[in-house]
Amino acid sequence: MKHLKQYTIIGIIFVLIAGTLAHFLYDWTGKNHIVGLFTPINESIWEHMKLLFFPMLIYSLIMILKFRREYSCITSGLCFGILTGALLIPLFYYAYTYILGNNVFIIDISIYILSIVIAFWLSYKLTLSHRLESYTSILGMLVSVLFVCFLVFTYRPPETTIFQDPTI
Repeated sequence: MKHLKQYTIIGIIFVLIAGTLAHFLYDWTGKNHIVGLFTPINESIWEHMKLLFFPMLIYSLIMILKFRREYSCITSGLCFGILTGALLIPLFYYAYTYILGNNVFIIDISIYILSIVIAFWLSYKLTLSHRLESYTSILGMLVSVLFVCFLVFTYRPPETTIFQDPTI
């Protein structure tokens, strides 16, 4: 359990750093279309969900490979964490901007950090509890669907608020 906790803490740090760097990667690569599939191409809330989703997905694969024999529920716990963390970003953002009437940069950063911490904390707790073990396939499919949605909606977003760049 000690190693799982250490890997979880390292995961939080990894996603914070990787996601922060990913925020700028699209511009740094001269707006490379392939990089844009995995990193934000604009300031929409949808695109910012990628900052948590892809780094946590990568780190989760590492954790699953490392701990799958020791913790049979790690895949479902991490999938639930990925989904929850990604969905918390728009939930928190729209809740606070509804109350305040506009967005505040420091709150946006805090939402990102809080979403990552909650995602990993839930993953850790659910891995140890085995509560979601029977839902591993469903959770894996939901992560896969969200993965495909990120790819498809990057360059062909629906005409809804979450996909719109609020800076325009």
